[in-house]
Amino acid sequence: MPDSITAPSRPRLATTRRGLFESIGVYIERHAQTFVASLGRITRQPLATLMTIAVIGIALALPLSLNLLVNNMRGATGRWGGAVELSVYFKPDVKLAKVEQLADALRQRSGIASVEVIAADDALQEFRKFSGFGPALDALTDNPLPHALVVHPSADRAASPAHIGALQSYLRNWPEVDLVQVDTAWVERLQSILDVARRVLMLAAVLLGVGVIVIVGNTIRLDIENRRTEIEVTKLVGGSDAFVRRPFLYTGFWYGLGGSLLAWGLIALGMRLLEAPVNRLAGLYGSSFKLIGLDARMIGILLATGAILGWLGSWLATARHLRAIEPSA
Repeated sequence: MPDSITAPSRPRLATTRRGLFESIGVYIERHAQTFVASLGRITRQPLATLMTIAVIGIALALPLSLNLLVNNMRGATGRWGGAVELSVYFKPDVKLAKVEQLADALRQRSGIASVEVIAADDALQEFRKFSGFGPALDALTDNPLPHALVVHPSADRAASPAHIGALQSYLRNWPEVDLVQVDTAWVERLQSILDVARRVLMLAAVLLGVGVIVIVGNTIRLDIENRRTEIEVTKLVGGSDAFVRRPFLYTGFWYGLGGSLLAWGLIALGMRLLEAPVNRLAGLYGSSFKLIGLDARMIGILLATGAILGWLGSWLATARHLRAIEPSA
């Protein structure tokens, strides 16, 4: 009895699955046809298409260029371990052997890149060489300069004013130390500038993203008006809003993707033009700094963002204007 019930269900199940696969295949095929057809339609209007893509490309390139500027500024100033230094001056009665002992102990501390000992006699010789007061210094019977240390924090700690302040307090607590000097004001100012730049970047990205949506939406609106009669006929023969909307959505996708590709090209061209002058300037300062360009991740985000913004602008335009178009009686 069970066999007589289950046997006929297997062909029906196979038929159902086959019908489902056929439906999915037809759905994918129709989307693929519309996808390619929408690209062909915009290529038949090259001037209007290029103008729209150019505006989108410039709008996308501006915030990305600002982002690269911030990243390169951070890269150029990332080696703060050699720029931020603490000068530690000892009391006049502290012996050089004690200074070297303290320097060895300081080198074992975490967050320290290097410690340089400057003996008082060496400091006096250097001052005599560069100050121009050689004859006056020769009249001195004693060396007025103390022994000193030049402390360079490690690169990962030098960018932190909190760490520099803690290290400064630690050195001041040494009974042999008379004065600790450090200039971190420029670090704090630069960090504040970079924070402002990042905020401006976020604001510019949002505003220009909205601008891309408006540009695509207005372009699609004009396309809808130009194809009004075609849309009315399609709806008259039973075409749904989703069917009518599909080619416009893909058109917006192509606009956004084309703008992203143009933005990528503009930024790559700008980096190529700036590479030689920047390398020459870095060489004059004895730096090995290289411009940071677009990596694969940033390129992927750029292309995806442009395509999504184009699709979104098209969807908003079609959602608003297609409902107003109905076939006349």
